[in-house]
Amino acid sequence: MSDYIYLFRTNPEARRAAMGTPELAQQSMQRWLAWLRDLDAKGHVKDRGQPLENEGKMVRGTKKLITDGPFPEVKDLVAGFMIVQARDIAEAAELAKGCPILEGEGAVEVRPIMAMNV
Repeated sequence: MSDYIYLFRTNPEARRAAMGTPELAQQSMQRWLAWLRDLDAKGHVKDRGQPLENEGKMVRGTKKLITDGPFPEVKDLVAGFMIVQARDIAEAAELAKGCPILEGEGAVEVRPIMAMNV
């Protein structure tokens, strides 16, 4: 089994639509928890990760310029992450199909985690 990171991507409008009222937020959380429990029961969850706040900072380039981010014009935010274990990237991608973020305008970026032998 190898490790893969899921980067949950969405846009600000879709995030507000999913979490805009206490009822919607509760329903969304229930769907996420059910999906996580299913993956965990099958032995795929290595780290449940965390959702990310909307605000942040960006540090760029050789001048190490610090700016506010994510930027208002960003169409795609990283909303959170988790780490799963799967046989290969194809299985990891198949497992991601159950993610509740896909019920809206979201996406799951599936990336292999490079093993570092330090």
